[in-house]
Amino acid sequence: MTPLILALFAGAVAGVSLGALGAGGSILTVPALIYLLGFTPAAATTASLVVVIVTSATALVSHARTGAVRWRAGLLFAAAGLLPAAAAGALSARVPEAVLTTLFAALAAVAGLHMLRRRAPRRDGTVSGARAAGAGAGLGAVTGFLGVGGGFLAVPALVAVLAVPMGAAVGTSLLVVMANALVALAARAHTAVHLDLALLLPFLATAALGAWDGRRLAAKVSAVTLRRVFGGVLLAVAVAMGATAVL
Repeated sequence: MTPLILALFAGAVAGVSLGALGAGGSILTVPALIYLLGFTPAAATTASLVVVIVTSATALVSHARTGAVRWRAGLLFAAAGLLPAAAAGALSARVPEAVLTTLFAALAAVAGLHMLRRRAPRRDGTVSGARAAGAGAGLGAVTGFLGVGGGFLAVPALVAVLAVPMGAAVGTSLLVVMANALVALAARAHTAVHLDLALLLPFLATAALGAWDGRRLAAKVSAVTLRRVFGGVLLAVAVAMGATAVL
């Protein structure tokens, strides 16, 4: 299979995951860029931010058309993560690639296990400003450092901390991760990282289309089924990346 075909296929899978679940797209993007398309870990995490921004914007439009976005809650949550995202994005360029790969494998495993859980996040009916700020800051730091959107963290946090209804949490999380990714990418603008646009642009195109289709897929397939499938994929990715880092 040629690199171009691999880029098209991997982009579509990442986009569908993001559009359907509001999560998982960028966690699939980074290993796909590294192991299928030959990007370095530093280049992959930077390119992933570009993919997160475009696919999140695409999926956000679809969710917004159905009224499934809580703009005020999303903007407040995102604001808390902007400075941590910028700081972590600048720090990431100074971290050894082996460390980035190991940390990313651990994050993929956590995300996979989270998706395999059937329980919905609990709401206590109260909204704590301190908890919201802490959760938003943590999400921003993860986005900036590892180049992931962090939707698997944002969705339950929006439900439990900001009392966003589950039906609107996915769409609102897209707003949050897009804002964090924009800031993190700006923080990396000064780093000398080469991005192979001949492979990144086809990946990006099919990811954007996949995000749009993922939204429609979510309306037809059980959310539990989708989460189990993508959770299993993420665990497999985590094991493969962890084994590679050790060897």
